Amino acid sequence: MDLSDDPELQPLLFSLFLSMCLVTVLGNLLIILAFISDSHLHTPMYFFLSSLSMTDTDCTSTTVPKMIVDIQTHSRLISYMSCLTQMSIFIIFGCLDNLLLTAMAYDWFVAICHPLHYTVIMNPRLCSLLILVSFFISLLAYRLHSLMVLELAFFLDMEISHFFCDPSQLLSLACFEIPSSNTLIYFIGAIFGGFPFTGILFSYTHIVSSILRVPSTGGKYKAFSTCSCHLAIMCLFYGTGLGVHLSSTVSSPRDSAVASVIYTVVTPILNSFVYSLRNRDIKRAMWGLLSKTT
Repeated sequence: MDLSDDPELQPLLFSLFLSMCLVTVLGNLLIILAFISDSHLHTPMYFFLSSLSMTDTDCTSTTVPKMIVDIQTHSRLISYMSCLTQMSIFIIFGCLDNLLLTAMAYDWFVAICHPLHYTVIMNPRLCSLLILVSFFISLLAYRLHSLMVLELAFFLDMEISHFFCDPSQLLSLACFEIPSSNTLIYFIGAIFGGFPFTGILFSYTHIVSSILRVPSTGGKYKAFSTCSCHLAIMCLFYGTGLGVHLSSTVSSPRDSAVASVIYTVVTPILNSFVYSLRNRDIKRAMWGLLSKTT
């Protein structure tokens, strides 16, 4: 489904999403290359940031290029296997994005609330373990969704009321309705989205309380400006993601599709800008990388 039925908006949507996709991919690739090339960035915070950049790139590349091709060719067809593949990749990297944001919030919590024990707590072994556990949990989320979809039977020609193969949309298109499908959707959304968001809120609650105890006004302002940007992006990501996932059965398909643009396209761009342009170390590493290239 197109985001708009107005034919005059199609060239604008094509240019907009093409530019957003390119900016997201190039920005996140620069962050990854800066992390690899600069040894000063080999710390837990930038390790999680480079992992988040890779996940954002994969997540955006799963949905947006297909939508751009559909807008340009006016053909919105996708095969059954391609649809399942897109759904599977999106679930893996979407869930991994959730868990990486949680790990980054925990890293901030340890750095601000327990600075003297930071290097002991956030050791390389724990960081690698957090990434590995996040990946296996993402595979579990993919497995649960795929088992639900593969057990269903579909008609030959179906219309998906979305710009990509969303799992909740596929469940609603089955030939027969499963009474427990909505319950499973809410359960999976609460487990793989609600719990990470609760962990983020817990971490930032303690972070804010620690910042309030800082005697310097300038230090408070700098810390609050950084944390407020991070928390705003996370609220935008989780608010739209969980809202679309949990209200898929009551909201209109077009409203859900437009809201999905926020967490599939907009927040990956914001992540690359906020975590890089507002970070002095990342900017220095990027300028060093560009100077070496030129």
